[in-house]
Amino acid sequence: MRSILILNGPNLNLLGTRQPEVYGDETLEMVQQKCLDYGAQRGVEIAFEQSNHEGVLLDHIHAAKGVHDGIVLNAGAYTHTSIALMDALFSVELPAVEVHLSNIHAREEFRHTSYISRAVVGQICGFGSHGYLMAIGALIACASV
Repeated sequence: MRSILILNGPNLNLLGTRQPEVYGDETLEMVQQKCLDYGAQRGVEIAFEQSNHEGVLLDHIHAAKGVHDGIVLNAGAYTHTSIALMDALFSVELPAVEVHLSNIHAREEFRHTSYISRAVVGQICGFGSHGYLMAIGALIACASV
């Protein structure tokens, strides 16, 4: 069975209420349902997780090996700080796509650096929640999930 883990980092549990002018007005539950529907239409099982804790995110990445065929990761602010997440992605040897709701390259300078990007097949940013669907589609099409 084809399976993709969608992993969301800190503060994404506040979607819909946290800076909607930047992140949109959809809740994380709405994003999850869109991803589940999109995956089901393509015969791909979607697992969806969120944590505000870096170690929990690492545990999810480690647990994905041998269970999932790819990872979609919105690491939130950990994108710009976490070498540990980058190392975890390298270590599980699964194709991964980095997703951001906003265009991180059009925002503050510190957001332009992504440690995650070194360990993924691609980065999608600036398309709101549609970026998650683009990432699922990219994994299906390009990474042979």
